[in-house]
Amino acid sequence: MKILKLALAGAVFSMAVAGSAYAQDAKGKTVGVSWSNFQEERWKTDEAAIKKALEAAGANYISADAQSSAAKQLTDVESLITQGADALIILAQDSAAIGPAVQTAANNGIPVVGYDRLIEDPNAFYITFDNKEVGRMQARAVQEAQPSGNYAFIKGSSSDPNADFLFSGQMEVLKDAIDSGKIKNVGEAYTDGWLPANAQQNMEQILTANNNKVDAVVASNDGTAGGAIAALEAQGLAGSVPVSGQDADHAALNRIAQGTQTVSVWKDSRELGKRAAEIALQLAAGKKMDEVDGAEAWDSPNGKKLESIFLKPVPITKDNLDVVIDAGWISKDEVCQGVKPGSVPVCG
Repeated sequence: MKILKLALAGAVFSMAVAGSAYAQDAKGKTVGVSWSNFQEERWKTDEAAIKKALEAAGANYISADAQSSAAKQLTDVESLITQGADALIILAQDSAAIGPAVQTAANNGIPVVGYDRLIEDPNAFYITFDNKEVGRMQARAVQEAQPSGNYAFIKGSSSDPNADFLFSGQMEVLKDAIDSGKIKNVGEAYTDGWLPANAQQNMEQILTANNNKVDAVVASNDGTAGGAIAALEAQGLAGSVPVSGQDADHAALNRIAQGTQTVSVWKDSRELGKRAAEIALQLAAGKKMDEVDGAEAWDSPNGKKLESIFLKPVPITKDNLDVVIDAGWISKDEVCQGVKPGSVPVCG
């Protein structure tokens, strides 16, 4: 068990440590993963990929679930350190509140990988998909399906910088049409914790405020899309109003085949998890962040210089559902469950 050096305001720390932390072999290393929550389907896929990569390298996996609590996540990180983590992968519940945990790790000479959600701290390596491009892809697909009319925006959690990256990308695509009046923003709302129930409530309120006159919904992930679609379905609008999402959740891919969801931007979390595990092991073995394979310097929104890797997403619509099936992400039977044969190419 390690003795924990807690984060202190103004503390001077260094990532340089001696001994086993600089061993060049990943074998026997322990990587601790702090999950914000396990409520969403996709994190189980990410975890499986991380575990597989660590096992292949002869390294160990330990984890903690913050259960959507930023306060619990701080104590989770401390616990992972005392359990002997040589590196940490953190999916931040709250990108600002996680700061003391990153400093605690740095005080203890333990490298941190900020996983999927931005941790705006130079002591955290950042790996994610290009979330602004995800937003662009969502907006393009919805606009192609419904070029004009009343648009609703069901955003992600206000505590997650990805929510604003996504919205920024969406606005890049839709700005001209909004400025010209072709598209009208009739409601936008953040979704606390990315919870589908909160998204459904937000969508219900927007529908009520607009007498159900909503022509398109730009939802920021598949969970929020599912909530929005539930609200639309209650008003008899599901399937007639295009809705975006991301993550390629199995339920969302089935909704695409059924026609109630328009697009899900696929971020192959198997690759994200694998790469994060590899990065954590490289850092645990003594590599500097800028020496990590594929690392690129990136300026964060607040001007922090971070070492980062951005993976490329793929938009999935009814016309290319074969991509996720061929990749082994989901079976054809799952995609086509309850779908009328011939209504989409892959379910012919």
